[in-house]
Amino acid sequence: MTTTIKFPREIGILPLRSGVLLPGTTLSMPVGRKRSLALVERLETGTIVGIAIQRDPDDDDPGRADLHDVGTYARINRVQRVRDGSSFRVVLEGLGRFTIGDVIQSDPYLKATVEPCADLPGDEVEAGVLADEIRGHLRTLASETNPQLVELIDAVKEPGLLADRIVSGLDVDRSREIEMLHERDVVKRLRLCIELIGEAKARHELKQKIGEEVRRELGKDQREAMLRQQLRAIQKELGDSEEGGGEMAVLRQKLEDAHLPEEAQKLVDRELKRLASLNPAAPDASVTRNYLEWIADMPWDKRAQAEAELDIDAVSAKLDEDHFGLDKVKRRILEHLAVVKLSGNAKGSILCLVGPPGVGKTSLGQSIADATGRPFIRVSLGGVRDEAEIRGHRRTYVGALPGRIISALRKVKVKNPIILLDEVDKLTQGWMGSPEAALLELLDPEQNKTFTDHYLELPFDMSEVMFIATANSLEPLSAPLRDRLEILELSGYTTQEKQHIARGHLVPRKLGEHALDEESLRITDDALEAIIRDYTREAGVRQLTREITKLCRALALETVRGTAGKTPQLVIDAPDLLKYLGKVRFFNEVAERTATAGVATGLAWTPVGGDILFIETSKMPGKGALQITGQLGEVMQESAKAALTFVRSNADVLGVDVRALETHDVHIHVPAGAVPKDGPSAGVTMFTALTSLFTGRKVRPDTAMTGEVTLRGRVLPVGGIKEKVIAAHRAGIKRVILPGKNVRDVDDIPQNVRDGLEILHADDMLEVLAAALEPVAVVHDVAGDVAGASVMGAAS
Repeated sequence: MTTTIKFPREIGILPLRSGVLLPGTTLSMPVGRKRSLALVERLETGTIVGIAIQRDPDDDDPGRADLHDVGTYARINRVQRVRDGSSFRVVLEGLGRFTIGDVIQSDPYLKATVEPCADLPGDEVEAGVLADEIRGHLRTLASETNPQLVELIDAVKEPGLLADRIVSGLDVDRSREIEMLHERDVVKRLRLCIELIGEAKARHELKQKIGEEVRRELGKDQREAMLRQQLRAIQKELGDSEEGGGEMAVLRQKLEDAHLPEEAQKLVDRELKRLASLNPAAPDASVTRNYLEWIADMPWDKRAQAEAELDIDAVSAKLDEDHFGLDKVKRRILEHLAVVKLSGNAKGSILCLVGPPGVGKTSLGQSIADATGRPFIRVSLGGVRDEAEIRGHRRTYVGALPGRIISALRKVKVKNPIILLDEVDKLTQGWMGSPEAALLELLDPEQNKTFTDHYLELPFDMSEVMFIATANSLEPLSAPLRDRLEILELSGYTTQEKQHIARGHLVPRKLGEHALDEESLRITDDALEAIIRDYTREAGVRQLTREITKLCRALALETVRGTAGKTPQLVIDAPDLLKYLGKVRFFNEVAERTATAGVATGLAWTPVGGDILFIETSKMPGKGALQITGQLGEVMQESAKAALTFVRSNADVLGVDVRALETHDVHIHVPAGAVPKDGPSAGVTMFTALTSLFTGRKVRPDTAMTGEVTLRGRVLPVGGIKEKVIAAHRAGIKRVILPGKNVRDVDDIPQNVRDGLEILHADDMLEVLAAALEPVAVVHDVAGDVAGASVMGAAS
């Protein structure tokens, strides 16, 4: 090979930190040093370069004195830039030896004069015999393990090249490889190769012998026992034994201090024995240790302040301080605490606060915790669809953890905290089980004394925990779960209540958050009422909070721009709202909507509070068909059909021309078509709108109504009266028509709302029509006179 290549006498040098490139072998090496990069960037594939071995691998800038005298000619087979672009990886093929002369160039890369070193054949007969001996020996070894190596050995004919290739494949020290590179005599090189093969074979046989002896003399248990004994000896020497405060000793002490129940103590003793017999590095040891740490961290007997020492009056004062209104909810909370104070037992109902967003459900839980001195923690259940989130994973699973309830108790470190289960109505059921079903045991006062998490597999007493659940709507909850909850409904706030909340809570809090003085912002009563009426339309106070935040930001900007040390006072009156809050978002559209016949105003209940809706009707020449639009559900569509049937069947009494019903199609539309709407309480409104359409009598613009109606015209009671009436008051309605059987719900309506409304009750549709439709100015025919008399008689 060396006789067919003309090697240069002056050549670029690549210093090699580690490893040795012998002729006849290949080597993949990284290139990252500045001078080496400069050389590689100038080379092409197939170019010959000099490889020199560094005496000190740690030397970053080697000179001639730092390189061994003998190097290797190498052909560059491949140059590949690494991903970051700052270095290369070069594949080199060793071609022959050379001796290094003088360095003739140091920058930009190392270049030196070299002299090729031809092999000294010596005794060719002896060399051939040694080469054949090596081939035969390696052929016998490789035939059983690596048949391809046999072909590689037979392909190499030159004895010196054979020695180089074999040694490069052996796991030998770098110094022995350098010795092999320096050896020019082929016979000596072959003898050195035989010596290195013998050393490698001896090491391999010794390793096999030791392994066989260990496997023969030590079984699995004996080997683990010996390793544990060695580990204990090492820990003792390091001062980390159990007597010296090691992990096991700390864990044992924590478990003793936890005062575990008898059942838990038996399980812990068994797991501790098992842990002591395991290899600390084994996966099972880590799992068991983590499990015992969870048990030790649980508050088995740790409690917060005893309820017997509570001052109920102080709790009441705290609730009144933090929340305006909500009298029934506050009273129920005080009753619960009073029972606990007398009996010393927290076992009782699970409170569920149901209401639209922003009415104070979550903050009530925090106020109770502040008043009672018990830790408070919120567990959000929105979007949870895995049963294991509630009851935990079994320990057999990788990465298993307890459920959210046990994790919350570990975090608060007492067994009688207040846990707020937020948004229980947002639980969903996935393929991993129903989390709602997992709550049944937890929220049952008769069962939660022995609540068992799948991870702990131990009963834990949850009876002392005060659970408070929150929801926007009860409809998504299953009947068994609702049966375990005591429902407390929080309806929306009136305008007066919102004004009080803004003055007493929202404005001071937002001024503090914006680092502003409490006297720097003054909002007049007219402005505050305008914000509530024209910029927010909600049951709670979240949007009101955002609008007040805008005013605080405006004041903050004026403060920063103003004179240093001088805080301006911002006085907001109703005309100023356009400047700070923008255009009015809501306006009273009742009068506009009901300005024509066939339009009526209804009241609706939604998960975010009450609201008003409009029923619009229209007729056109046709054959008496009915068309319904507005994305109505099945119940509302049935109410519309029933309303048309009632009008047809009572046309004479209502003063409706029967021929108009037969020769006209009717279209019923409920605006806001993008919003799905359903429910029976729009029946009264649909009946009124159709009657108004065919009689030509307009619906009074200051009147709204709700109720379910039968085909006979009877008005049936509906739910959500309080929320609906508050929504009507908020929208500027002056008169509300309710079913007669809902008279019992009027007491739930705030007094100031009742004072501002005329509340009428009706048991049949004739009473509703008499109260809702504008009076007939002129009577033209007998049918009309009969209709007018019937309606007025019903009203009286």
